[in-house]
Amino acid sequence: MGVIKANLERGAGILMPVSALPGPYGIGTLGKSAYEFADFAAESGYHYWQVLPVGPTSFGDSPYQSFSAFAGNPYFIDLETLIEEELLLKEEAEGAFFGEDETDIDYAAIFENRFALLRKAYARSDHKKRREYRDFLKENAFWIEDYSFYMALKFHFGNRSWQEWEKGIKYRRKEAVKKYQKLLEDDIDFWKFCQFKFRVQWNRLKAYVNGLGLKFIGDIPLYVAMDSSDVWVHGDLFELDEDCEPIHIAGVPPDAFSDDGQRWGNPLYRWDVMEERDFEWWRERMKANASLYDVIRIDHFIGIVNYWSIAADCPTAIDGEWKKGPGEKLMKAVLAVIGDAGIIAEDLGVLTKPVKDLIRKLGFPGMKIIEFGLDCKPENDYLPHNYATSNTVAYIGTHDNETLVGFLNGCKRTQLSKIKAYFGARTIKDLPDRIIRSLFACVADVAIVQTQDLLKLDNAARTNLPSTVGKNWRWRATKEQLESIDKAYYKELCRMYNRLAGQERGIE
Repeated sequence: MGVIKANLERGAGILMPVSALPGPYGIGTLGKSAYEFADFAAESGYHYWQVLPVGPTSFGDSPYQSFSAFAGNPYFIDLETLIEEELLLKEEAEGAFFGEDETDIDYAAIFENRFALLRKAYARSDHKKRREYRDFLKENAFWIEDYSFYMALKFHFGNRSWQEWEKGIKYRRKEAVKKYQKLLEDDIDFWKFCQFKFRVQWNRLKAYVNGLGLKFIGDIPLYVAMDSSDVWVHGDLFELDEDCEPIHIAGVPPDAFSDDGQRWGNPLYRWDVMEERDFEWWRERMKANASLYDVIRIDHFIGIVNYWSIAADCPTAIDGEWKKGPGEKLMKAVLAVIGDAGIIAEDLGVLTKPVKDLIRKLGFPGMKIIEFGLDCKPENDYLPHNYATSNTVAYIGTHDNETLVGFLNGCKRTQLSKIKAYFGARTIKDLPDRIIRSLFACVADVAIVQTQDLLKLDNAARTNLPSTVGKNWRWRATKEQLESIDKAYYKELCRMYNRLAGQERGIE
């Protein structure tokens, strides 16, 4: 397998989760605000719009713990579009409670009220008569039936994990499968309808985004949630015992940020079984994501080469061991099915020589986080002057980091002095703009800024604090906030540092 040429055009990008878009119904959707955000990004000179995983979220609301590695989040189905299609009445949508704060996502309220509206839309829809729907089912045959059956069962059993279901269906015994497929036939069809509507709305938005010269960067977690249709259906691909309990789970060892490491809890793959089947599940997964996104960021890419295996009964990540992953074999299978889609390797963490060698051989861009360099030690690899290659995606911070203003607010005076000196800022107030300018000016082909950092928001707007539950994934922007951003200023930065999309640079 030869070296793959880097396929990310030089440009700037903005990180904005779909969930964080403004709008009237409690959470961002694929409707009007998404199109307006695409316009804003294009008018600001950006070339990339990065989103977080768009799968259906489970307990804790993390997009990295999804009920499916293939499905879309029903919360993102735009209600205004359903109203235009005469599947909902405006008063029905406006009469539902989705929370009181437009800057905060009330997931409990959305869970309680969103599905009732989608059920009404489903009952009024004639989608089953349409060829587009039949084609959708055929194109997604690998997962759509299993996922829809799983969701119907999950609601039938009071939203409990599939491990707590009646034994017959937990173990997918034929007689139980047949029984529940008949009993829940209408519910199964409802979940298919939700996926159909999500995909139709996504495809329209993506066509619009691409038409503006923007590319979608999607994000996929390396591992899948234990409580997911993937593990329930394909249990033999995961390290489970005869009672369907995980034997070993995923995480990372202790490091400078955590004395106990991180115990994620996701079941580990049986890579030997995956390989015996020519990585079919992974090929289908990546093919599905390549149809959603122009570029796919693989979270925790290092786990493909070497991964931290933790005994499931260990309460922390301390007592784990490194094991060898499939490496190039998996990526060869993936590259055969994703067409022109690009890949970003999230290479943060313990970066061993085999990981570096594989990324270099494949030609994937890795990542740099400026916040990780703000101790301002001259040798720090995360400071812009140390970026060794343009084949890099550089961020100030990602969804897992503090906002830039939040980070600076937590710095001691001596550290702030070093940061001001490095970025040539006279005052602390000047620092955010100086740091953003440095990001745009750096050698990295792609420079991405979180929306919160463009808005100069503190940690109250932080997307996620790893290893905590309760306040994450809730931040939303308002329309007024987005309109306050100086588009002309950022477009000039893009022009100045050669980051405008190809057409605007005069490149055919």
